[in-house]
Amino acid sequence: MFTGIVSTVGRIERVDPLGDGARLTIDSASLGLDDVGIGDSIAIQGACMTAVAIDGARFSVEVSRESLNRTTGLDRPGEVNLEKAMRLSDRVGGHLVSGHVDGLGRVVRFEEVGESWRLDLLVPAELSRYVAYKGSATVNGVSLTVNSVEDTADGTVISINLIPHTIQVTTLRLLRNGDRVNLEVDLIARYVERMLGELRASG
Repeated sequence: MFTGIVSTVGRIERVDPLGDGARLTIDSASLGLDDVGIGDSIAIQGACMTAVAIDGARFSVEVSRESLNRTTGLDRPGEVNLEKAMRLSDRVGGHLVSGHVDGLGRVVRFEEVGESWRLDLLVPAELSRYVAYKGSATVNGVSLTVNSVEDTADGTVISINLIPHTIQVTTLRLLRNGDRVNLEVDLIARYVERMLGELRASG
């Protein structure tokens, strides 16, 4: 489990073929790997991955073809948001994040507004029911608050306000209109849907 509070921005340095998947070598920057062991989880752009090798400030993960098909930003060198798995004693500064990417969103607007930035994302129709005004969403591993929700024929457009600090310390600053992003919807919303479905089924 994670909190969606990015610890640092690292960089994928190498992408080596591994069967039909890939092995990534990542410079963890200031993440700190002293307390990370082989088999531990690290979120990379919001996707939970398992460390299979550690060498100083670098670690490696193995990514399946399924994960590559369902995420963006893990198939090439570049900057990535990193977060180590949370401890049960940690503060949850963001929200509960599983690190399982639910789908890909698309940037439809990204612009500076006053001292902040406005980010509008098109959420695919199959995830629309999980987003709500003032609810939580994870974008490329960053826990964010949804400021508005507008249903369209193509899905749902959500609007998010990014403060300067978030822009400075995450890869969200690199986004451009049309870019794809990794989305994880609120975990609690999924459980609520499941429970309500069972109640309806039982009459």
